Amino acid sequence: MKQLVLTIIGKDRPGLVDEISATILEHHGNWMTSNLSHLAGQFAGIIQIGVAEEHLQEIQSALNTLSGLEVHIESGDTDAAVQTPETLNLVITGNDRPGIVKELSSVIRHKGANITHLNSRQRSAPNWGVPIFSAFATVTLPAGMHKDNVIEALESITSDLVVDIESE
Repeated sequence: MKQLVLTIIGKDRPGLVDEISATILEHHGNWMTSNLSHLAGQFAGIIQIGVAEEHLQEIQSALNTLSGLEVHIESGDTDAAVQTPETLNLVITGNDRPGIVKELSSVIRHKGANITHLNSRQRSAPNWGVPIFSAFATVTLPAGMHKDNVIEALESITSDLVVDIESE
């Protein structure tokens, strides 16, 4: 079974996920994991699918003909599923400002950790006078690193940043 990672973007419309999932199923694929979003009127999705080698060309051709969508297909790394590094699910909250994601990602990178999932947003906070940044991040740690090292480094960016660990 070959694993493919699809990135899909285009104008959002009702029934779009149904159309994509039907195309995958009709061409012998198995929808495994996904992260789909509606952002500024656009559909943006990342989907991992499995497909037998004999149907690989067929499913790639069908996906590339989806109307109004830009589809990019990459082969997945099957060895990545075997490795199970320690992961942290972090909930990060603080005053929003330009560069906050850069600051967070830089600290995580310098600790040797890797962001494998990031979901962030800005929300209004009328009582505070500035917008609030909130994020949920899944971070994989390098072998031998304790989670407190990453959390302390993130919280040292600024005094208004709060980092909590969410249990799975």
